[in-house]
Amino acid sequence: MTIRVIIADDQAMVRAGFAALLAAQPDIDVVGEAPDGRQALEVSGRTHPDVVLMDVRMPEIDGLEAARRLLSPPPGVVHRPRVLMLTTFDVDDYVYEALRAGASGFLLKDAPPADLIAAVRVVAAGEALLAPSVTRRLIEDFARQRPAPRRDPGLRLNGLTPRETEVLEHIARGLSNSEIAAALVLAEQTVKTHVGRILAKLDLRDRAQAVVFAYESGLVTPGTA
Repeated sequence: MTIRVIIADDQAMVRAGFAALLAAQPDIDVVGEAPDGRQALEVSGRTHPDVVLMDVRMPEIDGLEAARRLLSPPPGVVHRPRVLMLTTFDVDDYVYEALRAGASGFLLKDAPPADLIAAVRVVAAGEALLAPSVTRRLIEDFARQRPAPRRDPGLRLNGLTPRETEVLEHIARGLSNSEIAAALVLAEQTVKTHVGRILAKLDLRDRAQAVVFAYESGLVTPGTA
């Protein structure tokens, strides 16, 4: 299956470089570019991409607001792409807000080309881009910038089994499925099953939203990750 991608960034050279790199892949088709958030919404409406690479800081409408609109479309709009946020800085509060809005992850603009290609494929496959090597530190930094977490008023955590709660804690700390399997002495397929049930029970889209939920519900707090 060909992955349809839009690149939204206010720097023409960045767009051109990313477009050339991605278009060279046999399974990726760059179907549009946009220099700001407003045009990103327009291009997405015309081309129906699978993945939108969205710069955090852009004129007209910034990447955060554009992502929020793409991921919460008005009634009657069925298509909803995956959004991968692009940022220049390794710690950016806007990225945390983007995860809350439903973005599937983030990538530093200076990441190696292979990481960009892999990120597009991961996000297109429905997974969240939360690489443990980067995200453990970033997620905690984001959480430190937020008000003290509080228990979810809907008590949604009560619907999880003790094992599912353990798995969610490990997800929030940036562990991959294989790392969670090793930590809990489980088969990796069993962990995948638990992750799927967690997302379904909590009505979450992917692992990125699971991380945000774990912090905001108070299950995991900065300093314990």
